[in-house]
Amino acid sequence: MNPIFQAARRTVRANAFGVVPRRNLMTLKDHKYTAHATARGLGRNGQVKSDDDHGLDLRLAMPRSLGGKGDGQNPEMLFAMGYASCFLSAMQLVAGKLGKSGMAKNAVVHAQVHVGEPKDKEGFGLEVDIKVENADEDLIRAGHEACPYSRALKHGIVVNVSKA
Repeated sequence: MNPIFQAARRTVRANAFGVVPRRNLMTLKDHKYTAHATARGLGRNGQVKSDDDHGLDLRLAMPRSLGGKGDGQNPEMLFAMGYASCFLSAMQLVAGKLGKSGMAKNAVVHAQVHVGEPKDKEGFGLEVDIKVENADEDLIRAGHEACPYSRALKHGIVVNVSKA
């Protein structure tokens, strides 16, 4: 049999949760910081809390557009907030190398995280729009290349799922 067809027929084994490992994912050689959070209750209508001394504790609520009351936070809000702040930090980090530190200090990042049905898969998926004020294309591009959120979405990341 042709080696190309043999490679294509190899079985990739999923873990116990049906997650198939992807090749060429971004992996970390060390952990500089680890955030911890716990969700309880009814998922999108439950509670999420950071497991640290800062005590971020939020009540979750399904957005109105998804059939909920919309009277609390939701995972997409939290993701958008994290992405916007990370993107801004990445731009500020690379700005010095580009001679654009002043520009980066005045930049404003807007992140929109959309949830909806994918065109070619079942279930739900995400789409992200990032818009940056007060910065030029070079700084925005460099920030996008350096931002861990952008890199995770572009290259994929290792996600370990297990029973506690």
